[in-house]
Amino acid sequence: MPRQEELHELLVRAGLTVVEDVRPGSLFPPEACWRIARGIAAPDGTAREALDAAWWRRLSDADGEFLVAVLGHRIGGNDSWWTRVRYAGGGVPELTGAPGFVALSLDGQVLLAEVPGADGPRVTALARLPEWLEEAAAAAGRETEVERAEVWAAVPRRPAWPLHWAAGIGANPAAPDELLIRLLDVEEGFLHDCDRPAVLDAAVAHPDPGVRLRPADTFRPKLTSDQWLRMVRAEPSASQRVFWAERARAWGVELPGDLYDDLLAGPARAQAAELPGLPAHHLPGLAADADPRVRVAACARWEDLSAPLRARLLADTDDAVRTAALLAHHHDVPMPRDVFSVLPEPRRALAQCRLGPELEAELVRDGDAEVRRALAANPRLSAHGVAVLAEDPYDDVRSAVALRSDLDEEQRAAVRYDVDSASMSRTLPWVEGLHGDADAMRRLAVSSHPLIRRSVARARHLPPDVVERLARDEDRTVRLFLAESCDDAPAEMLLEVWRWWDGSFSFPGRPRSHPNFPRTGLLRYAGDPAGRMRRLALDDPESTPADVAHLARDPEAKVRRRAAEDTRLSPADAVRLLNDPADYVRATALRNPRLPARVLAALLHDRDTACTAVANPAIPVPVLHRILAAAAAAVAARR
Repeated sequence: MPRQEELHELLVRAGLTVVEDVRPGSLFPPEACWRIARGIAAPDGTAREALDAAWWRRLSDADGEFLVAVLGHRIGGNDSWWTRVRYAGGGVPELTGAPGFVALSLDGQVLLAEVPGADGPRVTALARLPEWLEEAAAAAGRETEVERAEVWAAVPRRPAWPLHWAAGIGANPAAPDELLIRLLDVEEGFLHDCDRPAVLDAAVAHPDPGVRLRPADTFRPKLTSDQWLRMVRAEPSASQRVFWAERARAWGVELPGDLYDDLLAGPARAQAAELPGLPAHHLPGLAADADPRVRVAACARWEDLSAPLRARLLADTDDAVRTAALLAHHHDVPMPRDVFSVLPEPRRALAQCRLGPELEAELVRDGDAEVRRALAANPRLSAHGVAVLAEDPYDDVRSAVALRSDLDEEQRAAVRYDVDSASMSRTLPWVEGLHGDADAMRRLAVSSHPLIRRSVARARHLPPDVVERLARDEDRTVRLFLAESCDDAPAEMLLEVWRWWDGSFSFPGRPRSHPNFPRTGLLRYAGDPAGRMRRLALDDPESTPADVAHLARDPEAKVRRRAAEDTRLSPADAVRLLNDPADYVRATALRNPRLPARVLAALLHDRDTACTAVANPAIPVPVLHRILAAAAAAVAARR
């Protein structure tokens, strides 16, 4: 039975009528209710011996309705959803006992709870909850240095969550390199985002292959060329060594000649033969290799092979080698019909080979649209073939023609192409190859085709006149790509893009993290109707702690999250934001160094918050070392 149905049955058995499952919205979140009910960051006096009928009447509205969450039922339950229920009885609902519950009045004023504990259930009843929270936050914020020292001296304590600490401690910016290097023997997941040279040096030299490879097996590796090469050389598996060498090349690492020698001498020679950048002196040996896969790889370097080697490959006894050689040969030499007709898979020839005039004339009018689609992008198609396909009845064929590099802008504008503005747009390789050519960028920046202008905008640097033109482009994706990729993008355009773009997985932080993004004059947006603009106010050097306090109470959750990450946040506001309705605001507040030590230590010892709380930079380094020792012992015990 689904968990939500189980929860509803439990509530019905308790004498309640289920109305609906609801998100917290602007109300107090169930997760924070659990913390109070368990006595975490809650002052003395919140616990009671029992909940009588009077408290349940105070909880219910005029229709007998209130919100409830039950421990263990996370769908429609405790940490993200409330269940709205109705109670028509005059006594006490049968919710007491296992598994535990929290209940909140619809106006957010009354909280009732019972949760199990080592010393028996803890029963909590609170009225005027918002006022109580403000008072509790203010009291927590008045912590003294002596109190902080006493708190940290007792950490870690029971209950302990060492496996949660192991998972989160690597994200703590205050953790020294030496601690993170020790952490490699415990949990290496933090290496996905690690950019510390000393830690990465230790990782690529680690005896555990899982640790060695983790820094490279990520979306944006932060390894230096030397670290890449050390990692590749240390890999014991020949095929994996070639794989990582290929990844290193993709990230701009130049492989030394002796590494190529080593890879080609190993059992993964066929894979190594396909590596880009392979020194030319290896080619004769590859073309004569006993393994046909190696000879096929040699055909990819056709222009670097001598005439005798080419002739040998064209006459090879292996069909795959001979086909690869034929395709390479006909990059420049027109392919006749008799050769085309015997190819086992003609699609590659359609997409990349120079075709004989009669064969091409026949194929551009082929009844199979797939044939014409493949031809439309063939860079070796004749001008006549291009002209025919430019009038093709299929939109996608014409659209492929419109993106050819051999069209001038007048020809391109004459093609009736189609562009899906909502689809993902990738940089055209031929435009990317011209990024360093200022004249080409000027010519292409005025193209009628938005995908070409978008590809220009992906250049790291552009002439000022090109930047100015693209910054005013009618296609907002052009402006977005300029903001993400071009270091010369102007401040005004970056600010305009920020109004509607928050950053992507490929370009996290842009446009706000762009070096040209405005840093001054942003305080004027503190009262802007758009929450996106209010978020910028605290980036202004003229902003004050009072501005942080104001935005910590903003109606929009993302604005509150920006305040929650500010180191000028008051301790009381940091505590208050731990109870924010939005989970990402609460998670951000958990990492704010302004949290009082007593509150932070309690969160460290709570199962639900331990992993995030351990990343808070306010935790003293000696305490981090003790936490790591506990985590290491727990991980070792599981192995």
